[in-house]
Amino acid sequence: MTPSFHRRRLLSALTLASLTAMTGTALAADAWPAKPVTIIVPFPAGGGTDAFARPLSAVLSHNTGKQFLIDNKGGAGGTVGASIAAHAAADGYTFFMGAVHHAIAPAMYPKLDYKLDTDFVPVGLISSVPQVIVVNPQKVPVKDLAGLLDYVRKNPGKLNYGSAGNGTSHHLAGELFKLQTKTFITHIPYRGAGPALQDLMAGQVDLMFDGLASSATHIKSGRIKALAVASDKRAPGFPDVPTSIEAGVPSYQVATWYGLWAPKGTPKEIVAAMQAELKKAFASDELKGIWNGLGANMPNLWGDDFGKFAASETKRWGEVVKASGAKLD
Repeated sequence: MTPSFHRRRLLSALTLASLTAMTGTALAADAWPAKPVTIIVPFPAGGGTDAFARPLSAVLSHNTGKQFLIDNKGGAGGTVGASIAAHAAADGYTFFMGAVHHAIAPAMYPKLDYKLDTDFVPVGLISSVPQVIVVNPQKVPVKDLAGLLDYVRKNPGKLNYGSAGNGTSHHLAGELFKLQTKTFITHIPYRGAGPALQDLMAGQVDLMFDGLASSATHIKSGRIKALAVASDKRAPGFPDVPTSIEAGVPSYQVATWYGLWAPKGTPKEIVAAMQAELKKAFASDELKGIWNGLGANMPNLWGDDFGKFAASETKRWGEVVKASGAKLD
């Protein structure tokens, strides 16, 4: 046999292998999901991430006929769950629902064993809601944000605020507020927004700079009082809560956003299939109603565009950490 014959046989074999691999990947994507899908939520149950992840997983389960399971892995400001997700199998059956906290984490946790921009594939933005300043009305009987500022300035260090943990948006939102208003409030970190909210309602902490989603039901029940949303416009579903601009702190604008990622190496066809399912879920009246009730707008940011947005947030919050001097308490 001539050398050219061998080359042709080798080329044919490589082409067949490539086509077989591509066909196998396409078939896997077409059959996806063929078994339950796990969404890792890196905070305890009851927080803002859960408020979006659980109804979303229910709609995805209904639409696909396969279970989408929430696996809460809290700890270290959401970085424990992120690390677990980063090292999970890239087979399309594990996804990670992170948040703005994960754009803050690199500035607060310099020894992370993962990188958001290289160890994950950005799938899409799930929601974005403004932060809200909430107080326990029994412990902090103020009528509005101006009243809170007046009290804090007369009693520096007397009040404390709870957060979902060191390095989370709750923590940095509080530090940014103190920086911009020249006030001092003691920070108390928790292992998630859910436990912090429970202690806020129980009177163990005085206030929180929380994502509106996790506070929404408690604001409506009257157990906590919303003083302002950190936004330039009022939140859907909460027309009576003034904006930070209306409340006299125009520079204070903070949003809590939530996004979905897949481990690096997840087949792009499966990522595209998940995006298609998300778009179908977001079009449902059920999720539109839930998102509105949580003060969130329906998102439309996918793939690389979402990845660029997350990168810009990492830069922004890194600058806030530096300016505020925020540290792991």
